[in-house]
Amino acid sequence: MPSDNDLTEKLKGLTQINKAMAFLRFTKEGMSQKILHKLKYRNKPQIGIKLGNLYGQELFKTGFAEDWDLIIPVPLHPMKQRRRGYNQSEEFARGLSEAMNIPWKPLLIREKFTETQTKKSRIQRMSNVEDVFKLNTQETPNGLKILLVDDVITTGATLCACANVLLANGAKTVDLVTIAAGK
Repeated sequence: MPSDNDLTEKLKGLTQINKAMAFLRFTKEGMSQKILHKLKYRNKPQIGIKLGNLYGQELFKTGFAEDWDLIIPVPLHPMKQRRRGYNQSEEFARGLSEAMNIPWKPLLIREKFTETQTKKSRIQRMSNVEDVFKLNTQETPNGLKILLVDDVITTGATLCACANVLLANGAKTVDLVTIAAGK
């Protein structure tokens, strides 16, 4: 159930979300890790679009598409995006958008460059992304039901920081969808 699962349990007390879902279970050295590494580090943005499209079709079939007005990807820092050439979360958002016929918009920006989260504890991750995100434009998510998307969720620190900015700026609801979820 998207409103009562490992992910929503993990995020309790950190942000106010209704649903949290992941397309794949992240396993170290497993297929999900190989797919994510190709998407992020092997210049394969089409993988993100394809995964978004596949998952979006499933979400559409189960009626979830009606729950959202706008899809917002978690932003990369501009320096990291220039280096990579694209934002993998935007590619995932693009695929979800096509499959569910919901617009997507890069409404958030990452103001500060942060170190990678991969080797940090949960508390270090929360501290690392504090005050990192803000709205990209004068446009606000006021009254909108938002689907916030990212490539992978481990502790949820990044997604919670983004969700909190959206909620503080008037989003009616924020739900989370990722390509993969870690333990």
